[in-house]
Amino acid sequence: MKHKNIALVAAVVAVGAGGWYVNHHSGAQPEALVAKPGKGHGEQPPAVVNVVPSQRQDVPVLQQANGTVTPIRTVDLHPQTTATIREVHIKEGQFVQQGQLLFSLDDRADRANLDKAQAQVERDRAQLADLERQYKRSQDLFAQKYIAQSAVDTLRAQVDGAKATLQSDIAAARASSVATSYTAIHAPMSGRVGGINVYPGSLVQPSTSLTTVTQLDPITVAFTLPESALPALLAAQKRGKVEVQALPGADLAPVKGQLSFVDNTVDPMAGTIRVKAEFDNRDTTLWPGQYVNTRVTVQTLKNAVVVPQTAIITNATGTFVYVLDKDPHQAYSAKQVAVQRLYGFGPDAAVSGLSGSEQVITDGKQNVRPGGKVRLVQELDKDHGGNKDRATTVAANKS
Repeated sequence: MKHKNIALVAAVVAVGAGGWYVNHHSGAQPEALVAKPGKGHGEQPPAVVNVVPSQRQDVPVLQQANGTVTPIRTVDLHPQTTATIREVHIKEGQFVQQGQLLFSLDDRADRANLDKAQAQVERDRAQLADLERQYKRSQDLFAQKYIAQSAVDTLRAQVDGAKATLQSDIAAARASSVATSYTAIHAPMSGRVGGINVYPGSLVQPSTSLTTVTQLDPITVAFTLPESALPALLAAQKRGKVEVQALPGADLAPVKGQLSFVDNTVDPMAGTIRVKAEFDNRDTTLWPGQYVNTRVTVQTLKNAVVVPQTAIITNATGTFVYVLDKDPHQAYSAKQVAVQRLYGFGPDAAVSGLSGSEQVITDGKQNVRPGGKVRLVQELDKDHGGNKDRATTVAANKS
């Protein structure tokens, strides 16, 4: 009996050893060690991205700079004679028209001199008329041989002298009239009056500043552009009028004007060119000395392809964007397209290399690889919404 038990144990051990050998040498592995598809070692899931359609539009190429509002003309008024102020006809800050009377000076002495000069002219005219009558009578007497030729010649010389004296006195009277006109000071142009430094009774002389008159409409804005912008600026000027916008403040609308001046030299130290633009200023939006931002349209890119700047990627291989591509199985993938940035403005940029019908990937592009599968954020939102609706329906049915 004892021998039978020993033989049974030996048989069990042999069977167990055979099974261990088969399991370890036949290539079989435990189920826990077998890789399951899609669980860590399978295909990567699609990258979730957001897309924006590219667009075609006209894009103005702008040059921006800070400028200073400068009046076309500013006149500092001074008297041309020494006198006292008789009357001030204007107020500080008043708008005046060209030719309007601004100041009246004491003109009594000048008018007296003018009256004296005019009286002298009248006396000279009377003397000339008398000498001309004598000269005519002498010619008649000479014809009748009552006087000699010398007497006629003397009277003729006296007539010529009287004429010269009359012309001299007329010129003197005209000079007195000009001096008298200096006592009435008129506006040389239409504009706004500045501060007034004199009052009635003030003694003034040619060195005394009475006030200033500044032309406000039209008005100019002076600014500088980099010399690299000069070729495009001159080319735009040859094509026609160059539009310039001035932005006087955050709460004010831009004022539109035209380029009026390009300097003839480039500043070699700063590498800039000085330019001016002229603006209609009927509403006095622009004020002399004011700092404004300016924008010059040097070119317009017609029907250019525009994409968000966030979609453009630049690395060692170049500049490109990812666009949405759909395969025959209706699955989305990312396609890399090389582009060239033509002009950036705000959040967008005009580029070349696209047709304008592409869907450009913006958000999530850091997880995208060329040809890699992608999934749209919009589709995920729809799926989540559908799952939520189904869960609500199930809950309602259960209740």
